[in-house]
Amino acid sequence: MRIVNIRETAIPLKSKLANSSFDFTEMTTSVVAVITDVMQDGKQVSGFAFNSTGRYACGAQMRARFIPRILAADPATLIDTSGANLDPAKIFAQMMRREKAGGHSERSIAIGTIEVAVWDAVAKIAGKPLHRVLAERFNSGKLPDKVSCYVGGGWYWPGQTIKDLQDEMRRHLDAGYTLVKMKVGGLPLDDDVRRLEAVLKVVGSGDRLAVDANCKFARAEALAYAKALSPFKLRWFEEPCDPLDFALLAELASVYEPPLATGENLYSTQDVENLVRFGGFRAGRDIIQIDPPQAYGIGQYARTIDMLAANAWPRTSLFPHGGNQMSLSIAAGFGLGGAESYPGVFGDFGGFADDARIENGTITLSDRPGIGFEGQAGLYKIMRELAA
Repeated sequence: MRIVNIRETAIPLKSKLANSSFDFTEMTTSVVAVITDVMQDGKQVSGFAFNSTGRYACGAQMRARFIPRILAADPATLIDTSGANLDPAKIFAQMMRREKAGGHSERSIAIGTIEVAVWDAVAKIAGKPLHRVLAERFNSGKLPDKVSCYVGGGWYWPGQTIKDLQDEMRRHLDAGYTLVKMKVGGLPLDDDVRRLEAVLKVVGSGDRLAVDANCKFARAEALAYAKALSPFKLRWFEEPCDPLDFALLAELASVYEPPLATGENLYSTQDVENLVRFGGFRAGRDIIQIDPPQAYGIGQYARTIDMLAANAWPRTSLFPHGGNQMSLSIAAGFGLGGAESYPGVFGDFGGFADDARIENGTITLSDRPGIGFEGQAGLYKIMRELAA
């Protein structure tokens, strides 16, 4: 068995939404197809992934370095010991050949996207959902029937009113979510507090609401927001400052008692270790939100989990960023705290399978082999055409 081709295409998100720091009008994402010579039901098995959302397409690195390295390798060096499937760790090692230490985001997203697509192919060849494969390999076979799922919303839309924001949150509750997240930092503090208070009237209590500042604040504003938000006892206060400003994160943790959250803009195990060593983050209270396809993929995510466990961090404090089928499979397979959801805001790339249902804040897992993109008609059309 072997990988016969790897293809990438860049797709625009075509979204007008905005957070506190930037809008998505130019945002693109890379879609990847890893095509094998394994035949099932008369068709070649292909693994798919995309580089999540919030970072631009990265096909140039893939085509210049990582895809050629995989295709140039002896196929026998990329399969597992059984000889019946691909070995993601060996393929990862092949992509990392002749790569210098550090500078992770220059390559971590391109490598991670390909690596997740390999895992999709591995699970399909095994005839199992990816979450089951991951549970067997990384979580002693323990697999929940349902996964906790919160919804990301509360964006800054052009012309949005407070009533529009409240109506959006009511729709999320009506759809079955019990925990919602909204943006802060895009307006003056007093205006953001009014938005937050309006949402609390809809959701009922602070533990049902998280806020996300998208790394907007320097020290003075971060501390001002922490002081203003503290009485609301929110589920978490996400990315209050630059993700690598560990000194400021530690200062915030010393004065802000409710949970803090960060991690979607950290791309290596070492970065996350520096966060828990120097960022003041509190194991069992605060939240870490790595986006695996952007951080070298699933195998490296497993190593990051092992590092966190050695530092007394429970898996329930991990919520992978992304709001898609990939992050859902990873949250379920590793037994994490929950998954994120972005319904209706990133075109074909947001949300889960078309038949997915949220009930009481949880989502039931699908039995589709692999990641399950085949259950998303719009997205799978893009992927199928790429592999054809």
